[in-house]
Amino acid sequence: MTESRPSTSPSPHVHRTASERLRRDGQRYTTSRRILVELLESADRPLTIPEMLSRRDGIPQSSAYRNLAVLERAGVVDRVLATDEFTRYELAEDLTEHHHHMICTDCGSVADFVMTPAAERRLDDAAAAIAEAAGFRISGHRFDLLGLCGACTERGA
Repeated sequence: MTESRPSTSPSPHVHRTASERLRRDGQRYTTSRRILVELLESADRPLTIPEMLSRRDGIPQSSAYRNLAVLERAGVVDRVLATDEFTRYELAEDLTEHHHHMICTDCGSVADFVMTPAAERRLDDAAAAIAEAAGFRISGHRFDLLGLCGACTERGA
C-alpha cells in the first residue's frame, strides 16, 4: 500500500523553479535560500529548523526562519505541522512528488510515504465523492496518518 519516499540529489529544475518563484514574489534566490532548498531536497522527510541548522554550519537561526518564510510565501517550501512544538518544512510537492505523512502523536516525528497508484486512485475517488456531496471543488489533497512511530511503539508510549 505504501512505499517510502526516496531521498533525491539536488536538481537544476528545483533551483530554476525556486529562482523563478522568488523573482515573481520580488525576492532574490540568495545563497542562504539555495542552501535551505538543497537541505530540504536532500532530506527524506520534512525537517525542523534545528535539524536544518545541525546539518549545515553557518546558517544563523534568525536567517533560517526569515528565509523559510520567504520561500514558503513564494511557493517553494511547504510547512508541515506535527504534534510537537516544532514546525517542519519540505519542498513544495510540485517540486518533488505527491506524497503523504505519518505523524507520531507522541514524539512528533514526521515520515513521508508514497501510496501505490491503485491506493491513490481509491483515495481520490473517496475524496471526490465527499466533495461532490458537499458541492466542493477539489484542487488537491493532503493525507496524514496519525499514530505512534516505531520507536514510540517499542518504548510503549
